Amino acid sequence: MWRRMSRLLFYAVVIGYAVLTLIPFLWSLYTSLKTTPEIDKLWVPFSHLTIENYKYIVTQFPFFRWFLNSVLIAVAVTLGNLLFNTLAGYALARIRFPGRTLLFYVVLAVMMVPGQVVMIPVYIMLANWGWINTYWGFTIPFLTSSFGIFLMRQFFLSLPRELEEAATIDGLSRWGIFWRIALPLAKPALAAQTIFMFLGNWNSFMWPSLLASSDDMYTLPVGLNSFHWQYVAYWNVDMAGTMFMTIPMIIVFLIFQKWFIKGIATTGLK
Repeated sequence: MWRRMSRLLFYAVVIGYAVLTLIPFLWSLYTSLKTTPEIDKLWVPFSHLTIENYKYIVTQFPFFRWFLNSVLIAVAVTLGNLLFNTLAGYALARIRFPGRTLLFYVVLAVMMVPGQVVMIPVYIMLANWGWINTYWGFTIPFLTSSFGIFLMRQFFLSLPRELEEAATIDGLSRWGIFWRIALPLAKPALAAQTIFMFLGNWNSFMWPSLLASSDDMYTLPVGLNSFHWQYVAYWNVDMAGTMFMTIPMIIVFLIFQKWFIKGIATTGLK
């Protein structure tokens, strides 16, 4: 009896928490369908809801250009991080070389440095190279991250060393072991890293707002910010744009959710 009651209580708490987390999303969707005169009303009949806000931002702003910029930048940065962070994490975890421990401590130290500290030096460097308002400036400085290297190193440390020894006996080179043994086993960590990197770059506002100086180079978060005027903000239009922003993230999460939890659970074993 007690076990049954505790299980019911557990499901009640979990379902209640799920409903609480869904309320902001549902409220944003509801607001995006309101007309401007009714935006401040708490309740609007469903018969008054409209998709005119979605049509407005698609037809009156270069919305698809902003959407394309966000997709290109988020995909390029995510792929770059998957490549470089995985190689660096594998080297720090499985290859013995002089200074390996010191190099790992440097990676940990970089994780402690707030991004705002390096903002001005990086901006000056990009300006000297002529990369302001270019795709080079949006992507290349962010193709690797200390957190991604740490994540992959911790995962590769959890792989049994006997797998590498057996592969070496079978004649595989170091690159063959990485490509044919370690990388297929790293799918959970790669999925977790994909979601983290894509989400971070898709929602990134600070750097794109600094680097973009023309409308055609805006990303979606920067473009949506232009909906706010000095004294007026149309939240129904803003929420419509926000709803568009959630679609790619939902797709990415649905694709990689199978490995996501496993990747998070296994990257902190050592």
